[in-house]
Amino acid sequence: MIDEGGSTLPRRQLGRYLRDGRNETGLTLEQVGVMMQWSKSKLSRIEKAEGGGTLRHVDIRELCRIYEFDDEMTAAMVALAEQSDEKCWWHTFDDVIRNSLNMYVGLETAASSLTIFRPDLVPGLFQTAEYARALDHIYFPDDSPEELDRRFQLRIKRQSMIERRAQPVAVDMVLHESVLRTLVGTQKIMSGQLRHLADTSTRDNVTVRILPFEAGFPIGTPVGPYVILDFGVDTKGRENAPTVVYVEGCTGDMYLEREQDTKVYRAASHAIRQAALDAVASRGLLRRTAKELAA
Repeated sequence: MIDEGGSTLPRRQLGRYLRDGRNETGLTLEQVGVMMQWSKSKLSRIEKAEGGGTLRHVDIRELCRIYEFDDEMTAAMVALAEQSDEKCWWHTFDDVIRNSLNMYVGLETAASSLTIFRPDLVPGLFQTAEYARALDHIYFPDDSPEELDRRFQLRIKRQSMIERRAQPVAVDMVLHESVLRTLVGTQKIMSGQLRHLADTSTRDNVTVRILPFEAGFPIGTPVGPYVILDFGVDTKGRENAPTVVYVEGCTGDMYLEREQDTKVYRAASHAIRQAALDAVASRGLLRRTAKELAA
């Protein structure tokens, strides 16, 4: 499910509508592939929003004809194809952003809400400049000062989605207490980072909870970092796009979309939230720890 170009959400919406149209007509991938003189895999990739490349309007119109879409629906599909081919702001950072993160930033930008768990460090959306630079100097030791600055500017651009006036993204985040105790840079940097988290958690669209050491393992096993991305609903109450779970790993990232996978992570999130301190107690712990580090 890696889309390396264009705008992520329109491409995924288009793929879903085309898949639904094919299913409603009772046609298989093979049958439509023959009609379009395409391989089965090409049509499957379009339906799953996999791969980049321009979606030709003539092809979209022909699929709409096969699926018996009316003129209004066909126009909407063509409009989605046009939007999916537009270059978005994060593509200007292609020099310092790997393809998998490119995909994630596209999803993140389109999301209406994020459910985050980090057992290791503060996620990029909430990192201060000093905390981010301290991490980048270690993780990208061969980067020039200019490249490191570009990485920082990318973070700043991403963080604007939390503070924008029009429909800021809603964030429900749980951090393990170890995040507060793991030194990144200096104690002064950590103190500033924790104060920033506490201040940001006062926003109406942001909830920050801390999972304390004494909570143990709420689901009976360690859980790595993940983000559940939801995309809201349209005027008819349908999901704009399926939920995606982003699972970050040292050797590669995963994007999970199957209902059985999203259910597992939603259940884990519920258990973790239940075991975490509430928002007020978490803010108090952040401020106390920041004060200890500054002493």
